[in-house]
Amino acid sequence: MASPSPLFLLCFMLCISHSYQMVLLPLTHSISKSQFNSTHHLLKTTSTRSAARFQHHHHRHQQHQLSLPLSPGSDYTLSLNFGGSQPITLYMDTGSDLVWFPCAPFECMLCEGKPDTPKPANITKAHTVSCQSPACSAAHSSMPHRDLCAISHCPLDSIETSDCSKFTCPQFYYAYGDGSFIAKLYHQTLSISSLSLKNFTFGCAHTALAEPTGVAGFGRGLLSLPAQLATFSPQLGHRFSYCLVSHSFDGEQARRPSPLILGHHDGAGAGEEKPSEFVYTSMIANPKNPYYYCVGLVGISVGNRILPAPAKLQSVDSKGNGGVVVDSGTTFTMLPASLYNAVVGEFDRRVGRVHKRASEVEDKTGLGPCYYLDGLVQVVPTVTLHFVGNNSNVVLPRKNYFYEFIDGGDGVRAKGKVGCMMLMNGGDESELEGGPWATLGNYQQQGFEVVYDLEEQRVGFAKRQCASLWDSLNHDKN
Repeated sequence: MASPSPLFLLCFMLCISHSYQMVLLPLTHSISKSQFNSTHHLLKTTSTRSAARFQHHHHRHQQHQLSLPLSPGSDYTLSLNFGGSQPITLYMDTGSDLVWFPCAPFECMLCEGKPDTPKPANITKAHTVSCQSPACSAAHSSMPHRDLCAISHCPLDSIETSDCSKFTCPQFYYAYGDGSFIAKLYHQTLSISSLSLKNFTFGCAHTALAEPTGVAGFGRGLLSLPAQLATFSPQLGHRFSYCLVSHSFDGEQARRPSPLILGHHDGAGAGEEKPSEFVYTSMIANPKNPYYYCVGLVGISVGNRILPAPAKLQSVDSKGNGGVVVDSGTTFTMLPASLYNAVVGEFDRRVGRVHKRASEVEDKTGLGPCYYLDGLVQVVPTVTLHFVGNNSNVVLPRKNYFYEFIDGGDGVRAKGKVGCMMLMNGGDESELEGGPWATLGNYQQQGFEVVYDLEEQRVGFAKRQCASLWDSLNHDKN
């Protein structure tokens, strides 16, 4: 999971198919750009965090429908209610498998300068989890429950007779790209409008490093939100999707949230006569990191030229090497150096012949190539992702890979418009052993409904007007 850059809170909505009631609780809030020095600073922070998260991936140990709104930013959040308390804001992350949040008393080291976050939760009514619970083993990287019970001081005779239910699961350590925390497992009722999920398991952290806000893990692990929802409603938990509205790095207030849909829907948005078809690619099992949503990438087209991807991007070996992780918690897509350099070379060959490179902006943002955009921009080539499968090609809208903004000037050159390619170098192939070779970040997913079909073991992409889809879901509840 990424170490999130807290940018936006959200509102919360629930709807249960077209024949059920829909409830809307508006809790949206956006953080002002004034909390950052500049657009350069925000982009630099986001690009650095994307790189840190990607590197950490290689070192870590009846048709019901729920729709929750997410707000745009470099990360996306949702609000959940545990045990009747006030809603708790959590980052939504498909790259991790744990639901956790800060609990009082809470100490966060190296959190100075980060935006204010909600007060730590009070969980006096929550119940601890037994050391012999499968959830405890999952939190401790599949450590045998007998070892966990021994750590919890359960007597040997009780361990031998599996009678350690009164001994609680010990604390565990969890790390992200640039932060970590120590937590303990609890279970309590999770309320989502009229639904109540009893004995929902979550982590309660009293100490964290650079992690002041909790996370709702949507990965494939036992403790993830979809996995636990599946025990309550299998049809609900076997499929979810989201549709991310455009990112904003200029501090503007989000006008509409992004719908996060748990379950099935017909895909139609307001003003759409017929929803576009999904382009699917199969999920690839990752034996080392089974909670990842891995897919295969054949190549990337820049304009009409197809640049083949390294063979390891098309599959995952027995050691967990290779493949592409579809990750809502990473902002920018990370590519292995050989493919990234090929994309940059072809991109620059087309754009660089017309527009001058903005090397100063590249240094400030950590992105590149960047260009000074004088006059009309007509030479930005189309970028297409070619996933494994028949006709599994996803054409990216230009805004998904080329960000245009006003540069404040460097003291020599006057203030003007610049544009940067929003893909990043994940490092040389020799540095990528022990984990995925690429990550598909949420910036490149904006403007698509991305579906995670756990029953068919596939990930799908369909172009959507995400704000219209949100309006449609709101209309359906009335």
